[in-house]
Amino acid sequence: MTVADYMAAANAHYYATRDPLGTAGDFTTAPEISQMFGELIGVWIADLWSRAGSPSFRYVELGPGRGTLAADALRAASRFGCVPAGIHLVETSPTLRAAQSARLPAAEHHDEVDALPDDAPLVIVANEFFDALPIHQYVKTKSGWRERMVERSSDGLAPIAGDIPADDAVPAGLSDRPDGTIVETTPVSAAIMQRCALRIARQGGAMLVIDYGYSGPAAGDTLQAVKAHQFANPFAEPGEVDLTAHVDFTTLAEAARPAGVAISSVVTQGEWLKRIGIDARLASLSNAAPERADDLKGQRDRLVGADAMGKLFKLIAITAPGWPAPAGFTGDAA
Repeated sequence: MTVADYMAAANAHYYATRDPLGTAGDFTTAPEISQMFGELIGVWIADLWSRAGSPSFRYVELGPGRGTLAADALRAASRFGCVPAGIHLVETSPTLRAAQSARLPAAEHHDEVDALPDDAPLVIVANEFFDALPIHQYVKTKSGWRERMVERSSDGLAPIAGDIPADDAVPAGLSDRPDGTIVETTPVSAAIMQRCALRIARQGGAMLVIDYGYSGPAAGDTLQAVKAHQFANPFAEPGEVDLTAHVDFTTLAEAARPAGVAISSVVTQGEWLKRIGIDARLASLSNAAPERADDLKGQRDRLVGADAMGKLFKLIAITAPGWPAPAGFTGDAA
Protein backbone atom coordinates (compact mmCIF):
# COMPACT_ATOMS: atom_id res chain seq x y z
CA MET A 1 0.00 0.00 0.00
CA THR A 2 1.05 3.63 -0.34
CA VAL A 3 2.64 5.44 2.60
CA ALA A 4 -0.50 7.61 2.68
CA ASP A 5 -2.85 4.62 2.99
CA TYR A 6 -0.58 3.05 5.60
CA MET A 7 -0.47 6.24 7.65
CA ALA A 8 -4.24 6.72 7.44
CA ALA A 9 -5.01 3.15 8.51
CA ALA A 10 -2.43 3.09 11.30
CA ASN A 11 -3.51 6.42 12.79
CA ALA A 12 -7.22 5.57 12.53
CA HIS A 13 -6.64 2.55 14.76
CA TYR A 14 -4.21 4.37 17.03
CA TYR A 15 -6.48 7.31 17.87
CA ALA A 16 -9.64 5.20 18.10
CA THR A 17 -8.22 2.94 20.80
CA ARG A 18 -6.49 5.23 23.32
CA ASP A 19 -5.89 8.63 24.83
CA PRO A 20 -2.32 9.27 23.62
CA LEU A 21 -1.73 12.49 25.54
CA GLY A 22 0.16 13.28 28.73
CA THR A 23 2.95 11.65 30.70
CA ALA A 24 1.19 8.27 30.67
CA GLY A 25 0.64 8.48 26.90
CA ASP A 26 2.94 8.91 23.93
CA PHE A 27 3.25 12.67 23.53
CA THR A 28 2.31 16.00 25.10
CA THR A 29 0.88 18.98 23.21
CA ALA A 30 1.20 22.67 24.07
CA PRO A 31 -2.22 22.98 25.77
CA GLU A 32 -1.26 20.12 28.10
CA ILE A 33 2.05 21.82 28.93
CA SER A 34 0.54 25.09 30.11
CA GLN A 35 -2.81 26.82 30.50
CA MET A 36 -1.13 29.93 29.08
CA PHE A 37 -1.19 28.47 25.58
CA GLY A 38 -4.95 28.05 25.36
CA GLU A 39 -5.60 31.25 27.29
CA LEU A 40 -3.60 33.31 24.81
CA ILE A 41 -5.49 31.75 21.91
CA GLY A 42 -8.66 32.80 23.73
CA VAL A 43 -7.34 36.36 24.02
CA TRP A 44 -6.48 36.27 20.31
CA ILE A 45 -10.04 35.18 19.48
CA ALA A 46 -11.59 37.83 21.73
CA ASP A 47 -9.45 40.57 20.22
CA LEU A 48 -10.32 39.58 16.66
CA TRP A 49 -14.01 39.18 17.51
CA SER A 50 -14.12 42.60 19.15
CA ARG A 51 -12.48 44.35 16.20
CA ALA A 52 -14.83 42.51 13.82
CA GLY A 53 -17.82 44.10 15.58
CA SER A 54 -18.56 41.38 18.16
CA PRO A 55 -20.64 39.15 15.86
CA SER A 56 -22.32 35.93 16.87
CA PHE A 57 -19.94 33.10 15.94
CA ARG A 58 -19.25 29.42 16.42
CA TYR A 59 -16.04 28.08 17.91
CA VAL A 60 -14.61 25.15 15.97
CA GLU A 61 -11.61 23.00 16.79
CA LEU A 62 -10.11 20.34 14.54
CA GLY A 63 -8.62 17.39 16.41
CA PRO A 64 -9.12 18.94 19.86
CA GLY A 65 -7.32 16.31 21.95
CA ARG A 66 -8.80 16.20 25.43
CA GLY A 67 -10.53 19.56 24.99
CA THR A 68 -7.92 21.34 27.10
CA LEU A 69 -7.16 24.06 24.57
CA ALA A 70 -10.84 24.78 23.96
CA ALA A 71 -11.62 24.96 27.68
CA ASP A 72 -8.73 27.34 28.39
CA ALA A 73 -9.38 29.48 25.31
CA LEU A 74 -13.12 29.83 25.89
CA ARG A 75 -12.59 30.66 29.57
CA ALA A 76 -10.14 33.43 28.67
CA ALA A 77 -12.29 34.78 25.85
CA SER A 78 -15.36 34.94 28.09
CA ARG A 79 -13.59 37.44 30.34
CA PHE A 80 -13.94 39.90 27.47
CA GLY A 81 -17.58 39.04 26.82
CA CYS A 82 -16.62 36.84 23.89
CA VAL A 83 -18.85 33.76 24.14
CA PRO A 84 -19.56 31.63 21.06
CA ALA A 85 -23.06 30.66 19.98
CA GLY A 86 -21.87 27.06 19.85
CA ILE A 87 -18.83 24.83 20.34
CA HIS A 88 -18.09 22.39 17.54
CA LEU A 89 -15.40 19.74 17.66
CA VAL A 90 -14.26 17.78 14.59
CA GLU A 91 -13.13 14.48 16.07
CA THR A 92 -13.51 10.83 15.06
CA SER A 93 -11.91 9.06 18.04
CA PRO A 94 -14.53 7.68 20.49
CA THR A 95 -11.97 7.78 23.29
CA LEU A 96 -11.09 11.42 22.75
CA ARG A 97 -14.72 12.40 22.16
CA ALA A 98 -15.54 11.10 25.63
CA ALA A 99 -12.72 13.14 27.19
CA GLN A 100 -13.84 16.24 25.28
CA SER A 101 -17.47 15.84 26.33
CA ALA A 102 -16.44 15.56 29.98
CA ARG A 103 -14.60 18.88 29.74
CA LEU A 104 -16.98 20.62 27.32
CA PRO A 105 -20.49 19.23 27.94
CA ALA A 106 -22.12 21.71 25.57
CA ALA A 107 -19.91 20.81 22.60
CA GLU A 108 -21.25 19.17 19.45
CA HIS A 109 -19.12 16.61 17.63
CA HIS A 110 -18.69 16.24 13.89
CA ASP A 111 -16.90 13.66 11.77
CA GLU A 112 -15.77 16.16 9.13
CA VAL A 113 -15.56 19.84 8.29
CA ASP A 114 -18.43 19.64 5.80
CA ALA A 115 -20.82 18.86 8.69
CA LEU A 116 -20.18 22.17 10.47
CA PRO A 117 -23.11 24.60 10.76
CA ASP A 118 -23.45 27.28 8.08
CA ASP A 119 -25.51 29.87 9.95
CA ALA A 120 -22.77 32.04 11.52
CA PRO A 121 -19.08 32.98 11.23
CA LEU A 122 -16.66 30.23 12.23
CA VAL A 123 -13.52 30.70 14.31
CA ILE A 124 -11.52 27.54 13.65
CA VAL A 125 -8.49 26.41 15.66
CA ALA A 126 -6.28 23.55 14.44
CA ASN A 127 -3.44 22.77 16.84
CA GLU A 128 -1.32 19.75 15.87
CA PHE A 129 -4.06 18.55 13.55
CA PHE A 130 -2.53 18.63 10.08
CA ASP A 131 0.65 16.78 11.12
CA ALA A 132 -1.34 13.58 11.70
CA LEU A 133 -3.01 13.57 8.27
CA PRO A 134 -1.67 11.14 5.66
CA ILE A 135 1.13 12.14 3.32
CA HIS A 136 2.20 10.73 -0.01
CA GLN A 137 5.94 10.20 -0.42
CA TYR A 138 7.79 10.08 -3.74
CA VAL A 139 11.36 8.89 -4.15
CA LYS A 140 13.71 9.71 -7.02
CA THR A 141 15.09 6.55 -8.64
CA LYS A 142 17.34 5.93 -11.63
CA SER A 143 14.14 5.43 -13.65
CA GLY A 144 12.48 8.63 -12.42
CA TRP A 145 10.09 9.45 -9.57
CA ARG A 146 8.12 6.61 -7.94
CA GLU A 147 5.58 6.69 -5.15
CA ARG A 148 6.91 5.20 -1.94
CA MET A 149 5.03 2.09 -0.86
CA VAL A 150 4.95 -0.04 2.30
CA GLU A 151 5.74 -3.71 1.74
CA ARG A 152 5.42 -6.71 4.02
CA SER A 153 8.32 -9.16 4.10
CA SER A 154 9.64 -11.83 6.43
CA ASP A 155 11.45 -9.08 8.32
CA GLY A 156 8.28 -7.01 8.79
CA LEU A 157 7.09 -3.84 7.08
CA ALA A 158 9.44 -1.58 5.14
CA PRO A 159 9.19 1.30 2.63
CA ILE A 160 10.10 0.64 -1.00
CA ALA A 161 9.88 2.49 -4.30
CA GLY A 162 6.80 1.51 -6.32
CA ASP A 163 6.72 0.52 -9.97
CA ILE A 164 4.40 3.14 -11.48
CA PRO A 165 5.98 6.41 -12.73
CA ALA A 166 4.95 9.38 -10.59
CA ASP A 167 6.89 12.27 -12.14
CA ASP A 168 3.73 14.36 -12.54
CA ALA A 169 3.03 14.19 -8.79
CA VAL A 170 6.27 15.94 -7.82
CA PRO A 171 6.31 19.77 -7.67
CA ALA A 172 8.20 21.21 -10.62
CA GLY A 173 10.74 22.99 -8.44
CA LEU A 174 11.82 19.71 -6.87
CA SER A 175 11.76 17.38 -9.85
CA ASP A 176 15.46 17.69 -10.70
CA ARG A 177 16.72 16.50 -7.31
CA PRO A 178 19.30 13.67 -7.16
CA ASP A 179 18.47 9.97 -6.87
CA GLY A 180 17.34 8.95 -3.41
CA THR A 181 15.57 12.28 -2.72
CA ILE A 182 12.17 11.99 -1.04
CA VAL A 183 9.39 14.53 -1.61
CA GLU A 184 6.11 14.65 0.32
CA THR A 185 2.68 15.93 -0.71
CA THR A 186 -0.45 16.28 1.40
CA PRO A 187 -3.61 16.36 -0.73
CA VAL A 188 -5.84 15.49 2.25
CA SER A 189 -4.49 18.46 4.23
CA ALA A 190 -4.93 20.76 1.24
CA ALA A 191 -8.52 19.61 0.73
CA ILE A 192 -9.47 20.21 4.37
CA MET A 193 -7.79 23.62 4.38
CA GLN A 194 -9.64 24.55 1.20
CA ARG A 195 -12.99 23.53 2.69
CA CYS A 196 -12.32 25.58 5.82
CA ALA A 197 -11.30 28.60 3.74
CA LEU A 198 -14.42 28.38 1.59
CA ARG A 199 -16.60 28.24 4.71
CA ILE A 200 -14.85 31.25 6.23
CA ALA A 201 -15.08 33.23 2.99
CA ARG A 202 -18.82 32.50 2.77
CA GLN A 203 -19.80 32.72 6.45
CA GLY A 204 -17.17 35.03 7.93
CA GLY A 205 -14.66 34.27 10.64
CA ALA A 206 -11.06 33.13 10.87
CA MET A 207 -8.82 30.08 11.19
CA LEU A 208 -5.65 29.65 13.23
CA VAL A 209 -3.30 26.77 12.40
CA ILE A 210 -0.50 25.77 14.80
CA ASP A 211 1.80 22.90 13.93
CA TYR A 212 5.39 21.89 13.45
CA GLY A 213 6.67 22.23 9.93
CA TYR A 214 8.17 24.46 7.28
CA SER A 215 7.44 26.76 4.38
CA GLY A 216 7.96 24.73 1.20
CA PRO A 217 8.66 23.59 -1.34
CA ALA A 218 11.26 21.38 0.30
CA ALA A 219 12.53 17.82 -0.03
CA GLY A 220 13.08 15.30 2.75
CA ASP A 221 11.54 12.41 4.66
CA THR A 222 9.67 13.82 7.68
CA LEU A 223 7.52 10.79 8.52
CA GLN A 224 8.09 9.97 12.18
CA ALA A 225 6.67 7.85 14.97
CA VAL A 226 6.51 8.53 18.69
CA LYS A 227 5.83 6.07 21.50
CA ALA A 228 6.15 6.79 25.22
CA HIS A 229 7.69 10.19 24.40
CA GLN A 230 10.50 8.59 22.37
CA PHE A 231 11.02 8.40 18.62
CA ALA A 232 10.21 4.98 17.18
CA ASN A 233 10.31 3.12 13.87
CA PRO A 234 7.23 4.22 11.86
CA PHE A 235 6.89 0.77 10.33
CA ALA A 236 7.54 -1.43 13.38
CA GLU A 237 4.20 -1.34 15.23
CA PRO A 238 1.41 -0.13 12.93
CA GLY A 239 -1.50 1.25 14.90
CA GLU A 240 0.45 1.26 18.16
CA VAL A 241 2.56 4.41 17.59
CA ASP A 242 1.67 7.99 16.70
CA LEU A 243 2.56 8.71 13.06
CA THR A 244 3.06 12.31 11.99
CA ALA A 245 4.84 14.36 9.32
CA HIS A 246 5.99 17.95 9.16
CA VAL A 247 3.41 20.39 7.79
CA ASP A 248 4.12 22.42 4.66
CA PHE A 249 2.59 25.80 5.46
CA THR A 250 3.01 26.94 1.86
CA THR A 251 0.73 24.11 0.75
CA LEU A 252 -1.90 25.18 3.30
CA ALA A 253 -1.71 28.82 2.20
CA GLU A 254 -2.00 27.93 -1.48
CA ALA A 255 -4.98 25.67 -0.75
CA ALA A 256 -6.79 28.53 1.01
CA ARG A 257 -5.95 31.24 -1.53
CA PRO A 258 -8.63 30.49 -4.19
CA ALA A 259 -11.36 31.08 -1.58
CA GLY A 260 -10.46 34.77 -1.47
CA VAL A 261 -9.56 34.85 2.22
CA ALA A 262 -6.77 36.98 3.68
CA ILE A 263 -3.71 34.88 4.49
CA SER A 264 -1.20 35.92 7.14
CA SER A 265 2.53 35.46 7.08
CA VAL A 266 3.93 32.37 8.80
CA VAL A 267 5.42 33.07 12.23
CA THR A 268 7.12 30.87 14.79
CA GLN A 269 5.18 29.84 17.87
CA GLY A 270 7.70 31.51 20.16
CA GLU A 271 7.45 34.86 18.42
CA TRP A 272 3.66 34.73 18.20
CA LEU A 273 3.18 33.90 21.87
CA LYS A 274 5.50 36.72 22.89
CA ARG A 275 3.63 39.17 20.67
CA ILE A 276 0.29 38.06 22.09
CA GLY A 277 1.47 38.55 25.66
CA ILE A 278 2.77 35.33 27.21
CA ASP A 279 5.27 37.16 29.41
CA ALA A 280 2.56 39.40 30.85
CA ARG A 281 0.41 36.34 31.53
CA LEU A 282 3.37 34.58 33.14
CA ALA A 283 3.91 37.54 35.46
CA SER A 284 0.22 37.62 36.42
CA LEU A 285 0.09 33.89 37.21
CA SER A 286 3.40 34.01 39.10
CA ASN A 287 2.25 36.93 41.22
CA ALA A 288 -0.96 35.10 42.06
CA ALA A 289 0.89 31.89 42.99
CA PRO A 290 4.55 32.62 43.84
CA GLU A 291 5.13 28.98 44.79
CA ARG A 292 4.46 28.03 41.16
CA ALA A 293 6.68 30.70 39.61
CA ASP A 294 9.52 28.36 38.66
CA ASP A 295 7.19 25.79 37.15
CA LEU A 296 5.33 28.46 35.20
CA LYS A 297 8.61 29.88 33.89
CA GLY A 298 9.59 26.37 32.75
CA GLN A 299 6.28 26.00 30.93
CA ARG A 300 6.77 29.32 29.20
CA ASP A 301 10.27 28.35 28.11
CA ARG A 302 9.04 25.05 26.63
CA LEU A 303 6.47 26.91 24.56
CA VAL A 304 8.67 29.74 23.27
CA GLY A 305 12.28 28.50 23.52
CA ALA A 306 14.10 28.10 20.20
CA ASP A 307 15.54 24.81 21.46
CA ALA A 308 12.08 23.55 22.50
CA MET A 309 8.78 24.26 20.67
CA GLY A 310 9.31 27.94 19.90
CA LYS A 311 11.08 27.68 16.56
CA LEU A 312 9.91 24.37 15.07
CA PHE A 313 6.23 25.10 15.66
CA LYS A 314 4.68 27.75 13.44
CA LEU A 315 1.37 29.53 12.92
CA ILE A 316 -0.64 30.84 10.01
CA ALA A 317 -4.05 32.52 10.04
CA ILE A 318 -6.72 33.11 7.45
CA THR A 319 -9.54 35.63 7.82
CA ALA A 320 -12.73 36.34 5.92
CA PRO A 321 -12.98 39.31 3.56
CA GLY A 322 -13.81 42.39 5.59
CA TRP A 323 -12.53 40.96 8.86
CA PRO A 324 -9.64 42.73 10.62
CA ALA A 325 -6.04 41.52 10.44
CA PRO A 326 -5.29 38.95 13.16
CA ALA A 327 -3.00 39.92 16.02
CA GLY A 328 0.46 38.45 16.42
CA PHE A 329 1.43 38.23 12.78
CA THR A 330 2.65 41.80 12.26
CA GLY A 331 4.35 42.43 15.59
CA ASP A 332 1.30 44.13 17.11
CA ALA A 333 0.18 42.91 20.51
CA ALA A 334 -3.37 41.72 20.98
